[in-house]
Amino acid sequence: MLTALIFIILLGLLVFAHELGHFVMARRSGIKADEFGFGFPPRLAGVMWDDAIGRYKIIWGSREISSAHTIYSLNWLPLGGFVRIKGEDGENADPDSFAKKSAWQRVCVLGAGVFANLIFAWLLISIVLTLGLPQPITSEERIQYPDAKIQIFEVKKGTPAQAMGLALGDEILTINGEKITSLKQVSDTIAANRGREIEMRINRLGKEVTTVGTPRVAYPAGEGSLGISFGETAIVSYPWYEAVYRGILVTYNITLAILRALGMVIVSLFAAGTKAPIDVAGPVGIIYLTKQMSNLGIAYLLQFAALLSINLAIINILPIPALDGGRILFILIEKFKGSPVSRGTEGMIHKIGFILLLLLMLIITVRDFSTFRILEKIGGFFS
Repeated sequence: MLTALIFIILLGLLVFAHELGHFVMARRSGIKADEFGFGFPPRLAGVMWDDAIGRYKIIWGSREISSAHTIYSLNWLPLGGFVRIKGEDGENADPDSFAKKSAWQRVCVLGAGVFANLIFAWLLISIVLTLGLPQPITSEERIQYPDAKIQIFEVKKGTPAQAMGLALGDEILTINGEKITSLKQVSDTIAANRGREIEMRINRLGKEVTTVGTPRVAYPAGEGSLGISFGETAIVSYPWYEAVYRGILVTYNITLAILRALGMVIVSLFAAGTKAPIDVAGPVGIIYLTKQMSNLGIAYLLQFAALLSINLAIINILPIPALDGGRILFILIEKFKGSPVSRGTEGMIHKIGFILLLLLMLIITVRDFSTFRILEKIGGFFS
């Protein structure tokens, strides 16, 4: 229940930041926003400027209200937010409507949600860098961090490490009863025990766990005999003013990494025999990952939220019908064509795109149930 609540809060913040970007840019472009709400309707309450009394007045319920001013509302479903922009359906000819603005202004309004998600990610990453987070360090830097530890960065699938139950973030304490003090010691000990069972003691979220497994004699290139990658880490934090600058660089690098991965996925779709290099998680998978991050601590959770925000920005800017990028594509077509695409045609394409997105989400969700063994875990409650 707590994980679901954290997920709802994260999703709400990401969507709210996105809609806030649309709202701010619309207002700066001289476009009227009929309503800007936190959460989704039905409306619980709202406030709106009343010219007759010269101040804001409270509005209760979800009744329709016609006003020259924006309604700022609080709604019953806490899943983000929304903005109703005047003329966004293209049927309003008033000068303060979305439909009557220039192509550039409309593109800016649609793209502002994406920009807002990137700004939100930058803010979260800056906070994380201020709080401090385990980061890889070199052997030369170890003297600066007396709390340095040796942690697992990755566990390959189908390896002895996975069979042992080793996981991302585990701190290696001992191997065969010998205290671990260096990376070389880990590598040498594992290599010396290929084909023989070893015992590892690890620290996982403050709890010590002992596990056994047998490093392989023969193994695929790049996996190692045990199937883990590891390194030295330490809690590294920065003053807020340095964290703000570093946050920009980290946000930029993460965005580039996601774009490269997305490009590789697209290439793999057209290259015969090529497997997509990354996995895609749906809502179920994200909830599962949210639980893992919340267990690790607030800094990890904020970093995960920043990653989700960047992903949301990139997905929304793609030229896919029903998304911001798809609507921008129709504006660009209008500029090249010299006249807008018929509203009926555009609306139908967006509806088809929305249905296909829902279908894709359903397929990914079904796969998540298998990947994360959700039904098996639910069954455990009744056994």
